[in-house]
Parts: sequence; structure tokens; C-alpha cells
Amino acid sequence: MKDLTPRRESLDPIEIASIDEIRSLQLERMKWSLRHAYDNVPMYKKRFDEKGVHPDDLRSLADLAKFPFTYKDDLRANYPFGLFAVPREEIVRIHASSGTTGKPTVVGYSKNDIDMWSDMVARSMRASGTKPGDIAHIAYGYGLFTGGLGAHYGAERLGCSVVPVSGGMTERQVTLIEDFKPKTIMVTPSYMLNILEQYGKAGIDPRQSSLEVGIFGAEPWTNSMRTEVEAAFDMHAVDIYGLSEILGPGVANECVETKDGLHVWEDHFYPEIIDPETSEVLPDGEMGELVFTTITKEGLPMVRYRTRDLTRLLPGTARSMRRMEKITGRSDDMIILRGVNVFPTQIEEQVLSISQLAPYFQIELTCQGRMDAMEVRVEASPDASSATEREMSTRNLTKKIKDVVGISTKVSVGDPGSVERSQGKARRVIDYRPKE
Repeated sequence: MKDLTPRRESLDPIEIASIDEIRSLQLERMKWSLRHAYDNVPMYKKRFDEKGVHPDDLRSLADLAKFPFTYKDDLRANYPFGLFAVPREEIVRIHASSGTTGKPTVVGYSKNDIDMWSDMVARSMRASGTKPGDIAHIAYGYGLFTGGLGAHYGAERLGCSVVPVSGGMTERQVTLIEDFKPKTIMVTPSYMLNILEQYGKAGIDPRQSSLEVGIFGAEPWTNSMRTEVEAAFDMHAVDIYGLSEILGPGVANECVETKDGLHVWEDHFYPEIIDPETSEVLPDGEMGELVFTTITKEGLPMVRYRTRDLTRLLPGTARSMRRMEKITGRSDDMIILRGVNVFPTQIEEQVLSISQLAPYFQIELTCQGRMDAMEVRVEASPDASSATEREMSTRNLTKKIKDVVGISTKVSVGDPGSVERSQGKARRVIDYRPKE
């Protein structure tokens, strides 16, 4: 793989500023953001008043712990525009979730917010090894999902030539990569595996493609998947993090020269780690739930938003700003099976460790009598699909899950191509258990 480390002079000065400079800027911006939310969003005024805190009470960054949390349900309760902090006429872009679990969550952006978002995605892409003038193939979904347009505007801000492919139509994806020769692809990691599979069907060697860097986000993925994709394409695989409520893609990103966690762009987002049970703030280095406060957003300020993502904060390396470890799972996506906490990424690690299995899986949860049960559906790799090989890989995966995750589960190894393919975000868990 090529050395894609960006030149130091190309970085924003704040990326390599001293910690004291960063904290001073954060405090100044935090004071403005809390006042902005309090003065312009009725929910925040009510919450602050009920808790007996006022924006003027923030004298240090540690004082943020006095302020109330914001939850995803708050966006649904204030649907559609109740959390906007500027007049609706000043909102230039509206995105929303699909609303599959209730009312959609609506997010809005002012013109300054869109500019900041574009800057953060451009900064993330530069950290990933993308350069002005490169062609960027964007296979995130466009539309109400923030991924496609967020990546698009950032790539243009960096000075890239953008191919706005969106998701799906995998055969065409490969054709355009081969014909247009992009250096960067921005895509969910599960869909990148579909593109890799299509390369095999087309009889094209992916290592000969033009791709030099893949920027993967929108779902958790493991270092095992990084290793597989990097080896298959001879390219760098870099993690990007974001969520619609805070911004979209571009809240944090790995640096291509280290790939040791995602640097949070702390000049715009203030991270905390809390104990998800007690809500107490944890020191850096401790594993817990990630909480974000926006400190420059105008349209939709978020004060101590509980992401439900599980990670920990670590000192900066390639940049001065703190790093967050790759997301290991979500506190609300966590599967509790017979008293054991299970994350899909744990299952993925074990699937990827067995060469006779393809890198696709789904977890099915059922209730057998009074007991919950889990079945892991995987598929044999094309060159290891004999009955003997399937039986061996079934035993191997069953044992690995038992040894590493600590639960007994049924494993079903199907034919190549039998596991549902992602056209965007992977549907990792199917829960057939009766809802109470």
C-alpha cells in the first residue's frame, strides 16, 4: 500500500494545536452553545430550569456534567421541528431517519452548519489519505440518510472529483470503479464486501483496481474486516464516525498513518464517556457510553446527547485531539442472551477467523419455550463448500463462539450466496422473539 500520510502543512492548525489551546477554544464555544440552546429551544430551557442549572454555571468544561442529557426520543417527542434553534426559514437542509421504530428523527442545518459539515468531512478524508484532485466514488445512500450528501459535500470541499453512485446495483459499482479509476471509495463496510464479491464474479483482480483508500462508516466493523479488505484490494481501510443527531459523517476519523482509533474533531464536538447504568462521567481510558455536545452548531444544537455507542477516549497520536476506539457495539443494540451480553461484532470476529467461511452472517433470535435461543447463519466460501468442509466449519465456529463469547449457539452453514446481502447498512440481527 502507498504511503498516504498527508503533509503537515495541509492540516488545519487546530488539528495539531496544544491541548491547552483546544480546551480554551472548547470552553469558549461551549458557553455559546449552551446559551444558544437555552435561549432558542423550549425543551432545553425547561430541562435546564428543572435541573437547576443555567448556561452561566459553566465555568469549566467539567461543569458540563451538571447539565441534563438529551435522548433520541427527545427528537421524536419534538417532531418535526421543535428542537430547531433558528427560525425554520434559516434551515437550508433537512434530513430524517426512516422512522422504522416510530416517528422519524428530524435534523436540520443552517448554512453555517453545512459549511462546517463540509469542512469536517474534508478534514476526515484528508486524514484518510485522500488528496485534492482525486476521484471519490461515493457509495453511501443519498436522500434523507446523511451519509451520501454529507460525504459528497465534503469531497467537493476537499477538491475531489465526485462520482455520486449511491448504494445498490453492485455490478455497476465495479464497472464504474474500473472505468473511472477513483482513488477513494466511501461506503459501508458490509457493502464493500459485496463489491469485493462482485469483483470475484467478474473475474477481475481487485488488487489491480485504482482504489487506494476506503473510508468506511455507518456501522460497526472490526479490525479483522480491515485486514481482509486491505489484503483483497491492496488499499488502506479507514474508519469514519458520525451520527445524524450530531452532524452526520465527519464527527471523528482515523488517520491513515496510524489507524489507531478515531480522532474526534474536538473543535466542534465535545465528547464524554459515561457509565450507561449510573450516568456518571468516566475518566479517559474507561469503557462506557459515548456522549456528545455540539459546540458550534446553529440549527440543531445537542447538549450531552447519549449516542448509545460503546467506546473509550484515549490521548491523541497523529493529531492533538483525543481518539475514540472503534465502536464495539451499542448499549441498545446489545443482545442479552441467557444473561450474557453479546455484540454482533464479536460474532463477526469469529466468522472472519475461519477461512472456510465467507464474510457474511446474520443472527436470528428466537424463543424456545421459556429460553431465548440464537442461531448464527453463515455461508461456505465457494472453494470450501463440500459437506465435510461445512461440517468442520460448523463445529469450528460453534466452538469459537462458545470459547470467546461465552454462549452456546446453533450455527447453520449455507450455500455460497445464501446470506442476505446488504445494499447499504447490513441487517445483522433478526429478532423473532415475542415483544412484550
